[in-house]
Amino acid sequence: MRRSEARQGVRMLKFMDVFGRWEAASLTQLEAAELLGVGERSFRRWCRRYEEEGETGLLDRHLVRDHRFAWSYSWTKAFLQSRNLLPKAERRGAHRRKRPRRPLPGMMLHQDASRHAWLPHGPALDLVVTMDDATSEIYSAFLVEEEGTDSTFRALLEVFGRHGLPLSLYTDRGSHYFQTAEAGGKVDRGQPTQVGRALAHLGVEHIAAYSPQARGRSERLFQTLQDRVPKELALARIATMEAANAWLRDTYIPAHNARFAIKAEQEGSAFVAVPGLDLAEVLCVQEERVVGNDNCVSFLNRKIQIPESPLRPHFVKATVKVHQYPDGGLAIFHGRRCLGRYDGKGAPIGEPQARGHEGKTTGPSRREARAVLGAVKDASRRDAVTSPSARPSLTAPPRVARSRGRSAPGNGPDSLTRKLPTETPLLRRTKRERAAT
Repeated sequence: MRRSEARQGVRMLKFMDVFGRWEAASLTQLEAAELLGVGERSFRRWCRRYEEEGETGLLDRHLVRDHRFAWSYSWTKAFLQSRNLLPKAERRGAHRRKRPRRPLPGMMLHQDASRHAWLPHGPALDLVVTMDDATSEIYSAFLVEEEGTDSTFRALLEVFGRHGLPLSLYTDRGSHYFQTAEAGGKVDRGQPTQVGRALAHLGVEHIAAYSPQARGRSERLFQTLQDRVPKELALARIATMEAANAWLRDTYIPAHNARFAIKAEQEGSAFVAVPGLDLAEVLCVQEERVVGNDNCVSFLNRKIQIPESPLRPHFVKATVKVHQYPDGGLAIFHGRRCLGRYDGKGAPIGEPQARGHEGKTTGPSRREARAVLGAVKDASRRDAVTSPSARPSLTAPPRVARSRGRSAPGNGPDSLTRKLPTETPLLRRTKRERAAT
C-alpha cells in the first residue's frame, strides 16, 4: 500500500511539472505523454480530469475504490518531506502540566540559591533557601558570598538537625550537587559529589531538575524574596551579611511562613528522626589521606600534625580521613576514632574526642595506667606493714611455723589428692613378713 502511494505521489509531481511545461508551450502533447510514459490520449484525459477536479482527479481509481485513498494534508506533508521537498519542523516539547504538591511535609525539599544585590549599597550575594514542597514553608535561608558545598551542608545541617531526614531533595545540576559529563547534560550517578555521598549515606534521594520550569516553586519564591527582602533590609538599616542572616532567621522567615505557607494535603509528617546520629560528621567534606613519615597529614596546602594517641605509637603510612566542616574546622579520623580536631589553619583544638559512636574522651595509655596502679598498690602494702596501728585479723586463721620436712602441697598424709602415697597395705604386710624371717 505504501509503495502504491509513493508511486502515486511521484506520478503526480511529475505530471505537474510536465503539465506546466505543456501549458507554457514548451512541449507538445506527444512529447509530454512520452515523458510521462503514457499515450497521448491518456495525457489528454489526465489534463481534463486535472482541470475539472484538481489534484483529486489525478488519483488512481484503484486506490480510491479499494483503499479509499485521498490526498490528505498529513499524507502530502509526509510525502514531500520524504523527498526532501519540504523541511521538517522542529519537534515541540512534551506538554507540561503543573506538578502536584507532595501530600506530606518532608517528602520533598527544594534547595536553590539566587544571586542578587540583597543588601543596600552592597555587592551581589547568594541567598541559599531550603523549602518544603508540600507547604512552601522556608526551613532555612541565609546569605553567602557564593553558594557551594559548604553552604549546602550548612543548610542541610540546620534542616535535618531541627526536623529530621526527608525522603528526597530536589536541586538543580550545579557542580556541587552533581557531576555532569558536559554542561547541561545528564548527571553522572556513578561519580557522586560530596553532597551526593552524604545524601546517599543518609538514605535521602537526590533528584536533579533539568529545566527552570521544573523548579517553578523555587523560581516563584525567589521572585517574592527579591521584591521584599531588599526593601525590608533597607528599612531595618541592615548593611552587613552577618546581621542580615540573623534578621532572616529571627524576623523575616517566621513572618514569611505565617503569610505564604499553606497547609499540607494530609496530616502528619514524613520526616524521619535520627537520634544518636552525629549529622555534623556526615554533612561535611570527607577526603582520605595517607599519613607521612613525620606523622603529619597534608591537606589544603597545610601540614596537620597528629597528636599522641593511646591507640598506637604513630600513624605513619596509615590511611586516615580528613573531615572539613562548613565553618572551616578540620578533624582527622582513623576508622571511627577521632585523632584530633583543628581550626581552619590547622592548629589543634583541645584534646581529641570521639564523636558519634565513641562518646568518651580518650584517657591515658595502658602503660601509664599500669604504672600508676602498681605504684598505688605498693604504697598501700608498705603502709599496711609498717603502720603501728596495724592489728591482727579477727577472722584469719593463726599462722604456725612451717615444718621443713613437710611434703609438697597435695602430698600430705591426710591429703585426698596426694601424688605418691608413703605406705600401702601390701607394703606393710611385706615388711612384717621380712621382719619375721
